[in-house]
Amino acid sequence: MEVPVLYRRLLMERMAEAMSDTPVVLVAGPRQSGKTTLVRQWASTGTQYLTLDDPITQLAAKEDPVGMLRGLDRAVIDEVQRAPQLLLAIKKAVDEDRRPGRFLLTGSANLMTLPTVADSLAGRMETLTLLPLSQRELHGGTSNWIDQAFAGQIPTVQQPLLGDALMQAALVGGYPEAVARPSARRRSTWSRQYIDALIQRDVRDIADIEKIGQLPRFLQALAQVAGQMCNYAQLGGQVGLDSKTAARYTDVFERMYLLKRLEVWSTNRLSRVVKTPKLQFIDSGLLATLLGLTPALMARERSRFGHLLEAFVYGELLKHSHTAEIDCRLLYYRDHDQMEVDVVLENAAGQLIGVEVKAAATVSERDLRGLKRLASIAGTSFTMGVILYDGLQTLPLGPRLWAAPISTLWGR
Repeated sequence: MEVPVLYRRLLMERMAEAMSDTPVVLVAGPRQSGKTTLVRQWASTGTQYLTLDDPITQLAAKEDPVGMLRGLDRAVIDEVQRAPQLLLAIKKAVDEDRRPGRFLLTGSANLMTLPTVADSLAGRMETLTLLPLSQRELHGGTSNWIDQAFAGQIPTVQQPLLGDALMQAALVGGYPEAVARPSARRRSTWSRQYIDALIQRDVRDIADIEKIGQLPRFLQALAQVAGQMCNYAQLGGQVGLDSKTAARYTDVFERMYLLKRLEVWSTNRLSRVVKTPKLQFIDSGLLATLLGLTPALMARERSRFGHLLEAFVYGELLKHSHTAEIDCRLLYYRDHDQMEVDVVLENAAGQLIGVEVKAAATVSERDLRGLKRLASIAGTSFTMGVILYDGLQTLPLGPRLWAAPISTLWGR
């Protein structure tokens, strides 16, 4: 039997740090992103492991959460979103014993959006996010692109992916099961079943949705507008939902870590900036499945690669943000003149890095328009503008402007 590949997850060091000084640590992220593998490695040191995917354990957590925790010194509890009432019992336990590293939890839904959870564990719990495998984890990259960029540097290419190889990486995405599948057909089969299982099983854990049969079609509609601004009335109209319900369903998918809504970057001085958030999928492989994109189709219709590549780069930057030394938000820029920057990175000091994504091996003056507009408005806050493109050379394009290979995202 073939032994599955275990990749070194960059979040492991952050998790160990958090467990050394915090009573409760939650590793959150999408199902099948590798959370269980990560925490079971920790549990192998002697900590008791419990999973709420087990029906009996889940029943105990719901019916007698205090009794379930009684006698546990340290524990790993997997898929805690299946019994949110357990978190109140954990609060009681850590209030009685505040030693660090008592509970390591995982969740496939963003529990911190629930007011009762956020209030009950405030000051007691640190949340870390584990997303699907990054190209840095797959290729052994050593640099954090975001940390380097804010320091005024761009990593050097270590494992270049160009042309068809870059397209293949975007089509595969980062879910370990998808990465391990030998063919596009097998990956598509896994992705479709994964999405079906999420909708049929996990949605009920986090939301009371009456018309669950509408969710697959609505998710398909969301995929069609990946990288575009959210128009809930238009999206909902495609599947018979009003705008309020469409926004609520989008929130459910966001809480399940399938997609994110990017807020627009702005300052109080700006009056010509669009305020509507932009929708982006976290994993380009799942997006490709939802859009029916295959290697053969992409070879015939190369023009469709641009939106998929933007999602791929966004996902990589998002993964970097969760292991970066600096705190950073991912936003975008667009104004009423249709000037746009695909991703705007903003650190806690308000410094900005603009990132444009281009699915071509050349860069033109026209590609710089959005970055130049952002630089002129942001002034001294604008640290750097980078066009990430399908090439090999890192080249200066003007004051604080660069063209750099997409492969620098997993460089050194």
